[in-house]
Amino acid sequence: MTIIKVYSTPYCPYCTTLKNYLKEHNIEFEDINVAEDEKAMEYMIEKTGQKEIPVVEIDEEIILGFDRVKIDKLLKIHD
Repeated sequence: MTIIKVYSTPYCPYCTTLKNYLKEHNIEFEDINVAEDEKAMEYMIEKTGQKEIPVVEIDEEIILGFDRVKIDKLLKIHD
């Protein structure tokens, strides 16, 4: 089973767009609010080297931002 984590904040429009895209394709994911979870923020920065959000982790592969092409490829989404 594919494990998907989205590191985001509630006030980030790109985060909202990404999460809505995943929901539209019935893809389950864990939404991690890095504005409230300091340890998650530290983990995200350690993995990416930056504070840019959203960050998507798909089976330990990191994607910065809403990179639809990479997300579609990893999750085999075909529109």
